[in-house]
Amino acid sequence: MRELNPQQKQALEIADGPLLVLAGAGSGKTRVITHKFAHLVKAKKASHDAVLTVTFTNKAANEMKERIRTLLGRDMKSSWIGTLHSQCSKILRKDIHALGYSNDFSIYDEDDRCTLIRHILKEFKIYEALYKGVSSRLNLLKASLVGPDDFLAAGDGFGFDEKLARVYVRYQDELKRSNALDFDDLIMLAERLFRENPSVLSKYQEQLPYVLVDEFQDLNLAQYQLVKMLALKHRNICAVGDDDQSIYRFRGADVQHILDFEKDFPKARVVRLERNYRSTQNILDAAHGVISVNANRKTKKLWTERDSGEKVHFCWLSTESEEAKHIAKVIKELYLKGAYAYRDIGILYRINLQSRAIEEALCETGLPYHIVGGVSFYQRREIKDILAYVRLVLNHEDNVSLRRVINRPVRGIGAATLTKIETEAKKKSVCLYDAIKQCVRGSGIIASTKEKLGSFIALIDKLSAVHYKNAGELLRAIVDRIDYLSQLDDDKKQNVLELIASGDGRDMQEFIDKVMLMTNIDKTSEGNLISLMTLHNAKGLEFPVVFLSGVEEGLLPYFKSIGNADEVSEERRLCYVGMTRAKDILFLSGARKRKLYAKLQEQEPSRFLKDLPRQCCKWIEKVTEPQTIKIVCDGYRKKLEPKKPPLPFAAGCRVKHPVWGVGVVRDCYGDGEDQKVMVNFPQIGIKRLSLKLAHLTKI
Repeated sequence: MRELNPQQKQALEIADGPLLVLAGAGSGKTRVITHKFAHLVKAKKASHDAVLTVTFTNKAANEMKERIRTLLGRDMKSSWIGTLHSQCSKILRKDIHALGYSNDFSIYDEDDRCTLIRHILKEFKIYEALYKGVSSRLNLLKASLVGPDDFLAAGDGFGFDEKLARVYVRYQDELKRSNALDFDDLIMLAERLFRENPSVLSKYQEQLPYVLVDEFQDLNLAQYQLVKMLALKHRNICAVGDDDQSIYRFRGADVQHILDFEKDFPKARVVRLERNYRSTQNILDAAHGVISVNANRKTKKLWTERDSGEKVHFCWLSTESEEAKHIAKVIKELYLKGAYAYRDIGILYRINLQSRAIEEALCETGLPYHIVGGVSFYQRREIKDILAYVRLVLNHEDNVSLRRVINRPVRGIGAATLTKIETEAKKKSVCLYDAIKQCVRGSGIIASTKEKLGSFIALIDKLSAVHYKNAGELLRAIVDRIDYLSQLDDDKKQNVLELIASGDGRDMQEFIDKVMLMTNIDKTSEGNLISLMTLHNAKGLEFPVVFLSGVEEGLLPYFKSIGNADEVSEERRLCYVGMTRAKDILFLSGARKRKLYAKLQEQEPSRFLKDLPRQCCKWIEKVTEPQTIKIVCDGYRKKLEPKKPPLPFAAGCRVKHPVWGVGVVRDCYGDGEDQKVMVNFPQIGIKRLSLKLAHLTKI
C-alpha cells in the first residue's frame, strides 16, 4: 500500500459490496485494479482463480496479468483475467452444448463476418457494397440483446428493416450451420446461457465471487447484463471507469450504465481518483475546460503534483497540407533538439481520411511513422489463409474457412463448382464439407473436378486424423502439405514462419482462440516510430507529445453528430480523451480549407476551442489570406463572413429522383451552381448528386 495515494488505498480496502471507482484519465486505475486483486488474495484469502477481472483489450489484460504476477509471485495462467470476449469464450467452450452448439465452435473475426455478410447479400441480390453498414447494424442489435427472432417481432422497433431482418436471420442460420460464433455472439450467447440455465449461472457465481471490471463506461447492454448476472449473488463488484471517457456509442456502449451504477447496486460506495500521474496542469486544465461543459457527468477535477508545463498550443493554418507540414516541422525540431524520440510522439485525428496529408508531409520530411489500428499481423492474407486451414481442420462445418481455402493454393476449383456445392448443401441442410463428400461420391460433376474435390477432402481428413502435440505442429503440417511457402515472396514467408513459431508449445484450441480474439489495436510496433491513429484508437495510450489535428467544426465534432445533443456530448468526450493522452506537450491544430469526400471545404474552428481556459493556451495564427478577419473571444477564433443563403434541402428530408425513386438527404453543401446533395436511396445506396443536374423534388 506504500505505492498508493489515500484515494487508491480507500478503493483497495473496500473489498465487500458494490464499489464504483471513478478513475480520471491518468489517475492510476490499472494500479488500483492490480493491487486490489492482490489484496483480495492476500488479505481476504480469495483464490487467485476466484476473481473475475475484465478489461477491454488483450494488451491491457496482459499488462494486468504481469503486474499481478509480480505482486503475488505466482503464475496467473489459470486466473480469470482477460477481455470479456475471451472470458465468455472460456465459459462457452465448457457449457455451450446447453444451447445446442458443439464445443469445438469456430470464432469469426470482423473480416470473416463481413465475408459471410457479402456472400448472403449477393445471394439475396442486395447491393453488396452495403456489407459494412449491415455488419454495423448487426453489431448494435446483438449489443442490445436483440436476436433475429426479437428483431422480426419488433415491428417498427429497433429501426426495423425487412431486408435487414432477412439477412440477419440467414446470417445466424449460416453461423449455426457452420458451428461458428462471431465476436458479438460470444457475449450474447453467454448471457443467454446464464439466463436459460440458472444452474450454470450459479456454478460461475460460486466460482467467481469477486468481479473487477475495468473501463466500465464502455459496456454495452449485453456486456452489462452479463457482468450484472455474475455479480448479483455476492454483490462484490468493483466497477472502475470514467464517464468522461465513454466514446464507443457507435458500438452500442452506453454511458448510462456507469451513471446509474448506484441505482442498480444500492448502497454502492463511490471513490474518486482525481490525482493525475500523466499530464502537466496546463493540459489537465485545458481538457477540463472542454469536458466540464457536458451536463450529464459525474463531477471530478483532475490535479497533478507536476508543474504547469508548457501551454497548450493551438495553430490555425490555411490548408490541411500546411497543417501537416507544420506538424512535421515541429516534430523534426523536437527530435533534432534531442528533446524527444520519435516513439514519444502521437498524431491523433478524428477520421482515417485525415492521415493522407499527414503521411505525405512526414514522408517528404523523412520522418518514420506507423499507423496504429491499421492492418494487423493476423489480418494479412497469408496468415488468414493458414488460420482458415487450422479452423477447418478443427471444425469441418466452418463454411467461411472452407470457401477461403478450397482454391488456395489454386486447385482448379472455380466459382461455378462452388455454387453447385452450395446448392446441394442447402437442399440437404448440410455443411459444405459434407456436401463436397456427397458430390464426390455422386454424379452431376465431371470426373476431373471430382478428382480435385476428392484431393482437397483427403488433405483435410489426413490433417484432421493426426494428434498434434501443439499448435505449431499443426501449422507446420498444413504449410508443408500444401507447399505454401514456395508461392510466397520473402516477406510473406517470414510472416508464415513467425506464425508457426508463435504456435510452438501452445495448446491448439487456446492458440486459435487467442489469435481470433486479437484486434487491430492490440498490435504493437517495435522501433523508433511516430504513431498515427484515430482518436478512438488512442484510448488507453499515452505519449509525451501529442498532436491533435483537424480541431474543426464538421470533424471534431463530426458533422453527423451536429444537431444531436447526446452525440455532440460524445464528441466532446472524444476530444477530452485525445487531449489527455499528452504527458508534456499538447498541440491542437486546424485548417481553414480541407479536402473532404472529394470536395474542398471551408472550415471553422471547433466549438470546443471556446471552452479552453485562455491562460493555459498559446494561440498561433498562420492563415495567409489577408482579407480573413478574425476575432478572439475567450481564446476562440472565429471568421466573420456574410451569411450564406439557406440550402434547398435539409439533412433528413425526403426527396424523389426521376430514376431512383424516393431517398433521404444525408447532406447538402456547396454554393451556387456547385451545390451538391448526398442522398441515401434504399434500393441503390448513397449517391452524391449535383443539384443542377439531379432534378430532385422535395416530398
